Formats: sequence, C-alpha cells, structure tokens
Amino acid sequence: MIISFIQQSVRYAVALLFGATGEIITEKSGHLNLGTPGIMCMGAFGGCLGVSLYATIAGGVAGMSGILTILFAILFAFLFAALGGMIYCFLTVSLRANQNITGLALTSFGLGFCKFFLSDNTVYSTVSSFFKASLPYEKLGTFGELVLSYGPLVYLSIVIALLTAFVLRKTRAGLHLSAVGENPATADAAGINVSAYKYLSTVIGCGIAGLGGMFYIFDMRSGTSVTLTMTDIEAIGWLAVALVIFSVWRPNLAILGAFVFGCCARLGSIVFVIPLQLLKMAPYVITILVLIITSIFGSKNVQPPASLGLNYFREDR
Repeated sequence: MIISFIQQSVRYAVALLFGATGEIITEKSGHLNLGTPGIMCMGAFGGCLGVSLYATIAGGVAGMSGILTILFAILFAFLFAALGGMIYCFLTVSLRANQNITGLALTSFGLGFCKFFLSDNTVYSTVSSFFKASLPYEKLGTFGELVLSYGPLVYLSIVIALLTAFVLRKTRAGLHLSAVGENPATADAAGINVSAYKYLSTVIGCGIAGLGGMFYIFDMRSGTSVTLTMTDIEAIGWLAVALVIFSVWRPNLAILGAFVFGCCARLGSIVFVIPLQLLKMAPYVITILVLIITSIFGSKNVQPPASLGLNYFREDR
C-alpha cells in the first residue's frame, strides 16, 4: 500500500511540476500569469488533438507507434498552451493590460474552450499505455518499483525542471531574464530587449505548463472521461501556482515541493481519520506558511522578482 501511495504521489507531482516549472519561467520575467490553470487545460486539449490527428494519419490505433504518439501529444500540447501564452503576452506586454485580470480571464477561457470542443474518444484510453510504458524493473525489487516504474513523461518533467534551474542561474539568457524581472528599466538601458524576453519566457513557460494537463489525461486518468477532467486540471493549475511560491521560484526545489504536494493530495487514500477536505487544504496552508516565513526572515534570494505583476512602460524610464 505504501509503494502504491508513493507511486500515485509521484505521478500527481509530475502534473504539478510541469505547471510550476512553466510558471516559474514566466514569473522570472516579471509577469504573474494566473491563467496557468486554463493554459494547462489548453495543453490537455492540444495533446488529445495531436493523438487524434496521428491516429487518422496512421489509419487507426493498430498502426500507431508509441514513440510517435507521445511526440505528437507533446508537440500539440506545447503548441496550444504556447498559443494561450501568446494571447496573454499580447494583452499584457503589447497592450499593457492588467496581468491579474488577464490571467483570470485566460483561466476561464481555457477551461470553457476545452469543455466545449473536447470530447471523449476510445483512442485516448487505448494509447494511454504508451504514456505509462516503463523500464524493466521487476527484478530490482522495491527500488525498481519506486524509481523505474513510471512512464517517460515523469522523467522528462524532472529533466526540464533541472535544465530550467541551470539556464536561469548559469547562463547569460537566464541572467538577462532575471534582470528583466527585477528591474526592466535598468535591463532596457543595458541593451536587453525586454519585450522579447517577456514574450519568449511566457510562451515557453506556458508550453511547458501545458504538458502537465496532457500528462494528467493520458497517464493519471488513462485517457478516460477527458471532458470531466478539466475541473481537476484547473485545480492542479492553482496548486502549481502555489508550488511556485513554496519552491521560492527555484525549479530544482519545485521537484521536492511537487512530491510533498502530491503526498498531501493522496493522503486521503490511506488516512481516514482526518477529513479529506482538510487534507486537500494542506498544500495551500503550507504555501502560506512558507510565504510568511520568507517574507519575514528570508533573504532577497527567496523573494519574488521585484517587478512581478507590474507592466513595463518604456516611456517612463
């Protein structure tokens, strides 16, 4: 039972990790994207569309390759989520609309869009086994069950988070992005293209977040009842936003934080003394405590970007 609990927690954590990693990239540019839940829903829609198109090209499920199925799902999930990010950027960067209102509107749009256009398809449940295919682990005992029993997207989420952490802290592009998020006027005066960094970081961040919605449908829900999963994905999106604060804007710490949140979400399956509603509140309570502690005692390294949520007007420089 404990092994099963850990496996379910890890898989839930992966959906959170995709969303949080993408949101961290966006927020590093100084933009608070509260449209992440809607973006993840659009990623889920894109993944389903990609699988459907590939099934048509391959002439049915029998002709579908596991690798190509996953690649089509990833590509279309990224593109549709990135499209949502482009809409957000156009409104907040080019038109300088309020970031909070735009993000909330994007969440409502993404959820409604997917509920209207997405429909159940037996192809999704049939190909879900491709997304769960794991390395041979039976002979490795408990270690194999805990570490090697997951599908490829689980390991992809960790690689993306670690790679993002490296880029943000060790590369020129990452340092420029941090400069844009801290003080866009100074970055602009130093010759950094502020608008380009805001657009690229938001579009790429949204694309990565969209993979979390796609993962939830094909791995966690096995491609069944996809129209009913949109509300669940929206909830995961809000948890991903909370995870960004919990991990103090560090993708590598988000890996651990996602697992903690995943454990909290799955505790209801093994703990029956505490009401399920209280267990679901745990991640938010933990995030609030982290926010209070870092605000009072934390250094500048654990604070959000200084210009987070503020639009940049070059004319005011």
